[in-house]
Amino acid sequence: MIKPLRKAVLPVAGLGTRFLPATKAMPKEMLPVVDRPLIQYAIDEARAAGIEEFCLITGRGKDSLIDYFDVAFELETTLRERNKLDALEALGPTSIEAGALSAVRQQEPLGLGHAIWCARSFIGDDPFAILLPDDVVKSDVPCLKQLVDVYNQTGGNVLAVTEVPREHTNRYGILKTGEDDGRLVEVKGLVEKPKPEDAPSNLSIIGRYILTADVMPHLSKLERGAGGEVQLTDAMAKVIGHAPFHGLRYEGRRFDCGNKVGYLEAQIAFSIDRPDLGDAVRAFLKNYTG
Repeated sequence: MIKPLRKAVLPVAGLGTRFLPATKAMPKEMLPVVDRPLIQYAIDEARAAGIEEFCLITGRGKDSLIDYFDVAFELETTLRERNKLDALEALGPTSIEAGALSAVRQQEPLGLGHAIWCARSFIGDDPFAILLPDDVVKSDVPCLKQLVDVYNQTGGNVLAVTEVPREHTNRYGILKTGEDDGRLVEVKGLVEKPKPEDAPSNLSIIGRYILTADVMPHLSKLERGAGGEVQLTDAMAKVIGHAPFHGLRYEGRRFDCGNKVGYLEAQIAFSIDRPDLGDAVRAFLKNYTG
């Protein structure tokens, strides 16, 4: 029997050094794409996939992420008194049911695997999703919902994957593949940031995962991998062969908002599709293109 997926872990403890000085005083996950912060895109995507419980893996200076999902009584009252109902409605998605959001501190920057291990009490024995807010996926069907649809058929572990240039394999977790129907691929192995000449394929993992709790005992050993960090990829690799493990070539466009170019591209892609902004954005873009 396949357990329903109800939990999501969102690692948000990074320092955001690529966006300094903006991230000196604010979490990078609060950087907006148009008028919604990155963290909101991740939460919205998770909700659309049926997620009901959320755990933020935070660090020092990240409390504003928790405050963002709290009730802003004074603001809401003021908007209501001034009859600014559109602005009040815009706050709706920032509300999370009482008790559905928790936060855990990752005291040391020891990698993604360590961050997920910090959520062990929240995860328990349940399957869980991981969403990395740096990765924003623009798609008709939310990316995590696509993974959930596969999970509900196969059970086990499901990763969002995409093809990358062979020379870039040293930036990603890379799959060793088995059966492949062009959309769903059997995962036979995982390698963290292999050199191009050593990479078993050019299929890389992006920041969307569905994992079973089977990965947690391996993470609990806190073994260091690439970069001296506790790598989630290494722990996942040890689960292969003991539970179903698949990669899904998701439908949609991924924007890596962890770097400036990807973040700027996301601004354009999301704003240009907005009925209230699209025409104006297309018009001013002509001033900057040859």
